Amino acid sequence: MYLIDTNILIYHFANEIPTQSQAIIAAIFKEHFNVSVITKIEFLGWRKFNAEHLKKAREFLDFASIINLNKTIVDRTIKIKQTYNIKLPDAVIAATAVSKRLTLVTRNADDFNGVKVKIYNPFDLSKRTRLSI
Repeated sequence: MYLIDTNILIYHFANEIPTQSQAIIAAIFKEHFNVSVITKIEFLGWRKFNAEHLKKAREFLDFASIINLNKTIVDRTIKIKQTYNIKLPDAVIAATAVSKRLTLVTRNADDFNGVKVKIYNPFDLSKRTRLSI
């Protein structure tokens, strides 16, 4: 199971996922994918969307499971913020992935340095990760 970071949604909508990773990302979206409530806010709040793109983005997220904040995720976010130099939205996303035992799909792996979260970066073609989808 996967937790999709905001940047992957944006790259997907812009058709900028690397060719070698498109099938994997498509399979993740087709099977079942999760996003943090923070990702939903960031994605739908993206200023570059016009009205038509925003409508399509909302429809696309209807296929996702939106993971809201709960006590476990909040407590883990606090621990991550206390331990690592990480932005609050990234801490929430990392805490969500760890709490739900999800692989985080992101291009910005460096944003999560030190945090014990499993990451799949579809842009890092030097590290071909085998994913079971």
